[in-house]
Amino acid sequence: MAQGDTQITVVGNLVADPELRFIPSGAAVANFRIASTPRTYNRETNQFEDGDALFLTCNCWRQMAENVAETLTKGMRVIVTGRLKQRSYQTREGENRTVFEVEVDEVGPSLRYATAKIARTTREGGNGNFGGQRQNQQAPAQNQGGFGQSQPQQQQPQQQQQQPADDPWNSAPSSDSFGGMDDEPPF
Repeated sequence: MAQGDTQITVVGNLVADPELRFIPSGAAVANFRIASTPRTYNRETNQFEDGDALFLTCNCWRQMAENVAETLTKGMRVIVTGRLKQRSYQTREGENRTVFEVEVDEVGPSLRYATAKIARTTREGGNGNFGGQRQNQQAPAQNQGGFGQSQPQQQQPQQQQQQPADDPWNSAPSSDSFGGMDDEPPF
């Protein structure tokens, strides 16, 4: 992240399904639009009223783009955090236009009015799990109809992954609660 980037977090609903495409180098990019509408309580009418909606185009790249396209659908309430960017272009008629877009750092479903089941995907390249081992737990998205809709879910049998014997994080803690010390804690 460059110094001076404008960080933004927006909660809103997807206006349409994300569009996934691949650039000539093979990298995936997903574009989607969200609408964020503020609501205020009017004490005179004792009702909530919608304010002016903010529509933002968001884009994300590589594995996140594929995950977004597979998981998110129109109408889902999401939380997006990223960098606000300004882009200028010229229309076919020669008019100059400026748009604001979000280069997404993180995106996920809002759990305020919904639930979600998370399925970890295999990471392409890099060492994001910090253990040096690849996680083979890729599963299809379970909530195809949206996070707010309940659908019967089929459980996918997961294979037990073989862990190396010298992995200190793979073993259960010893029977004494302080890692081999029989003494009481010092506090």
